[in-house]
Amino acid sequence: MIQQLESQPEWDICIIGGGATGLGTALDAASRGLKTILFEQYDFAKGTSSKSTKLVHGGVRYLQQGNIRLVMEALKERGQLLKNAPHLVHNQQFIVPNYKWWEKPFYGIGLKIYDWMAGKLGLGPSVLLSKEETLSLVPTLDTEGLTGGVVYHDGQFDDARLAISIAQTAVQHSAVVLNYFPVTGLLKMQQKVCGVWVKDSLTGKGWEVKSKVVINATGVFTDTVMKMDDPKHESIISPSQGIHLVVDKEFLPGDTAIMVPRTDDGRVLFAVPWHNKVVLGTTDTPVKRISAEPIPFEEEINFVLTHIGRYLTKDPQRSDVKSMFAGLRPLVKGKSKKTAALARDHLVTIADSGMITITGGKWTTYRKMAEDVVNIAIEKAGLEKRNCITADMKLAGHDKPVIPAEIKSLTIGELTTFIQKSIAEEMCMTVEDFLSRRTRQLLLDAIVAMEKAPAVAAIMSKEMDKDQTWIIEQINNFNAIAKNYLPD
Repeated sequence: MIQQLESQPEWDICIIGGGATGLGTALDAASRGLKTILFEQYDFAKGTSSKSTKLVHGGVRYLQQGNIRLVMEALKERGQLLKNAPHLVHNQQFIVPNYKWWEKPFYGIGLKIYDWMAGKLGLGPSVLLSKEETLSLVPTLDTEGLTGGVVYHDGQFDDARLAISIAQTAVQHSAVVLNYFPVTGLLKMQQKVCGVWVKDSLTGKGWEVKSKVVINATGVFTDTVMKMDDPKHESIISPSQGIHLVVDKEFLPGDTAIMVPRTDDGRVLFAVPWHNKVVLGTTDTPVKRISAEPIPFEEEINFVLTHIGRYLTKDPQRSDVKSMFAGLRPLVKGKSKKTAALARDHLVTIADSGMITITGGKWTTYRKMAEDVVNIAIEKAGLEKRNCITADMKLAGHDKPVIPAEIKSLTIGELTTFIQKSIAEEMCMTVEDFLSRRTRQLLLDAIVAMEKAPAVAAIMSKEMDKDQTWIIEQINNFNAIAKNYLPD
């Protein structure tokens, strides 16, 4: 990849940001035959794109808000993702438990509309259930006052693994994608952006990279890059934090997820089976400070535990939390002060300098966002017009076994094999990359992840020809991050 960076005098499209949107854009551009390069300052999907609720969904909440267009688009994309990445996306059954007389008809009708909007790409019909049928699917639901439930279907996925799959597919189409390559400045000629300055943060070496168009796809860091272009730029992002708590399967022993349609702050809450654990979330807390490793607030942890406890026979306690993680949503500022109501639709803007910024949106619609921004880039830069071909494109790895999410019970031999694969085929550069995103051990059980870090560091050092100093540094760096995933 670095050799290609050095040998190419000018690129058609340069993308800043290696999350869902940036990687999707790289795949879209490269598959249209455009010379494409992408730079990510940390690891692919290190930020928001690996900290989601793990749902590929139309968004029942957006249906409540009346955002029909976003729901229709997301449901269509959900259906296509299921076909294009069957190794990482699957059909997930949800239940909305009913405790008031009006809930069954109200949510029943709403979810029938949701089914109808999905059309041929629907994953299964919603069904009204009696109290007995509801408890047979979710035996740990609180029975007091329970009158029944409504079942519906949505998609569930592994976000960080999907990001890697998209990156690999982009590379198959001749894109260059580089992690640990922060953009340190923008190249300009006559006030127009014509490339970027980048640095390899692992070696300190820098490059000047020329490109016909530069796309800013940096999520919550959008304003930072826009200020690089124009110091007078007024912020357009209003970051909102969403946290998730991970508990053992005993709290939700079946395969059915729970969707709580309304919490005290008007949001929906989920309890979703994921890699043999249960993910509880999410919150919506406005934040001032943008960080690469956001940390759950005390009130958010209590909020999730309190609300989910109202619906389960056994209330999860802090001591039951195996891991907790926080992600920042790049919500586009609107007139509303309430972040839950700010725009989730994506926004494409073109600066006077010609730099294109794409922000907002959500994981489910990453492919459509990429298609939109590449169409605009082609037009603005006068590149050769070719149609988008990603709608039915199978993603890399769909026909191969996936690296396991949990490594707790792997032998040293198995662990070595998976680490080799991660380094050779997935640009895994650090212990954190492996334990957080190539596998999902950190998100599933932070203590187990910390216990495994020395073995992972030792194997990686052999593969990458690193010394003892590197091993110690990697373990310390990982442990400093991992302790923030523990509730105490």
